[in-house]
Amino acid sequence: MERERVHRVDTRSEEYYATKTTIFNALIDTIDLGQLAQLDAESAREEIRDIVVEIISIKNVVMSISEQEHLLDDICNDVLGYGPLEPLLARDDIADIMVNGADTTYIEVNGKIERTNIRFRDNAQLMNICQRIVSQVGRRVDESSPICDARLLDGSRVNVIAPPLAIDGPTLTIRKFKKDKLRLADLVKFGSISEAGAEILRIIGHSRCNVLISGGTGSGKTTLLNCLTGFIDPTERVITCEDSAELQLQQPHVVRLETRPPNIEGSGEISMRDLVKNCLRMRPERIIVGEVRGPEAFDLLQAMNTGHDGSMGTLHANTPREALSRVESMITMGGFSLPAKTIREMIVGSIDVVVQASRLRDGSRRIMQITEVMGLEGDTIILQDIMKFEVEGEDDDGRVKGRHRGTGIGRPRFWDRASYFNMERDLAKAIDALDT
Repeated sequence: MERERVHRVDTRSEEYYATKTTIFNALIDTIDLGQLAQLDAESAREEIRDIVVEIISIKNVVMSISEQEHLLDDICNDVLGYGPLEPLLARDDIADIMVNGADTTYIEVNGKIERTNIRFRDNAQLMNICQRIVSQVGRRVDESSPICDARLLDGSRVNVIAPPLAIDGPTLTIRKFKKDKLRLADLVKFGSISEAGAEILRIIGHSRCNVLISGGTGSGKTTLLNCLTGFIDPTERVITCEDSAELQLQQPHVVRLETRPPNIEGSGEISMRDLVKNCLRMRPERIIVGEVRGPEAFDLLQAMNTGHDGSMGTLHANTPREALSRVESMITMGGFSLPAKTIREMIVGSIDVVVQASRLRDGSRRIMQITEVMGLEGDTIILQDIMKFEVEGEDDDGRVKGRHRGTGIGRPRFWDRASYFNMERDLAKAIDALDT
């Protein structure tokens, strides 16, 4: 057999990717993928590594030990995992992974977006990895169904948009799942909220207030929702409704529901509204909606207004008032022919508190407002801030400085509810602490 030209491989060069492609193709021609699928992960890796080492020897590729280990890991990840994404998924400090075609990958670390040197062999490899991810949760992505929301097995949220909609190759966005569940104490430590503000949120969660968490993309809405659900009593039956399941409730009595897209014939879709309507028949004590974005807002308000106190949801909005306006718009666009005043009366009778989260210009996340829904005057919903974050400027490193302040209210509207749960003294202390 004729020996191929000897060449040294630089792991960051075009030559590395060309060599990896050659070895990968030789591996696929050699290995029995059906037999490999029957092995456990460690045995499968060893089998792949043995064959790759033999191929490297036959093709006379000269590599250092570190280069060879890098190549072996790359090829094992291609066959068994998510290819070049594996080292990024293994890092706990990454919040988001954004792949814009085979050659361009960005990550978000500490609130800042930066480009990586991670790349895929070609768009076909990237598309195969996207299909591998979505197929694990019964979804599909191809030319006929080019947009897909899914999740990894660890709960990380995934969005794929494929050609022809994505012009420069498949676009993959992963919101990483944190293995260590954050608690309100962690948010205090990070400066996202003050101790007194966290205590008020704890009381809101314990005393079964109906809560809407509002914020922009990447502002920490889901993290905050997870923190608030930590104060749900373990004896309560909680039902969650999500597009892709990512909430991490710790209570023992939790039922998790997930929407389903239509199949290839366009039928079989289960919408968020279907889930919320159905969970009302499942004797829930609390209903948690991962993200309210359509006509399910009507059903959630009805649930909040008919004995399911302590229900929660998130939505995209920049202020508490805008959040309530969005709820009204969702109901109107859902085809409910109700007068505007009737919808606002529903909102006032259902939602107790709006918590506003934001991602600031330095990448940090803050809870900007805790706002009560007070009532209706004429056609206007009256809101009252309990706490606000006031920006005071930036330090020398460009980090936003500010503090959480109380607004000087004596008793919030949910005082009686807190009193019912014997928490009025804690609430009084927290409000006093806000104002100092």
